[in-house]
Amino acid sequence: MESSSSGTNSSAIQTSSRSEENLMEQRKRKRMLSNRESARRSRMKKQKLLDDLTAQVNQLKKENSEIVTSVSITTQHYLAVEAENSVLRAQLDELSHRLESLNDIIGFLENTNGVCPNPLTGPESDDFLVNQMNMNMFHMMNQPLMASSDALLY
Repeated sequence: MESSSSGTNSSAIQTSSRSEENLMEQRKRKRMLSNRESARRSRMKKQKLLDDLTAQVNQLKKENSEIVTSVSITTQHYLAVEAENSVLRAQLDELSHRLESLNDIIGFLENTNGVCPNPLTGPESDDFLVNQMNMNMFHMMNQPLMASSDALLY
């Protein structure tokens, strides 16, 4: 009977060995499935991060484009205001020169009122001089201002 008991033991050991192999195989499959699922989640997480970063890049590019457009428009406005400012400065200079000339003429007329500037020529020279000054004032007053933004740009 020992041989049958030994055969039973041998078959029990083989069954036990197969059970352990099956159990190890199941654990291995379970681990593989778990690893696959983890890898899948990792890939999905990476893809989501990539999608988020791509969306952020696109948003920043859009904002950058809007800022560049805004800066361009502001620069154009600035240049237009600078040109207008230059024209106004030139007109101010022209008007200041005209005013200075007119003040000089008025001062000359006030100083020469009743006094003959050239005693050798007599009072007729006063009339001629006054007529010449009046004519110069008339021409000066009727001259248009000549400042333009084209002439003042650097």
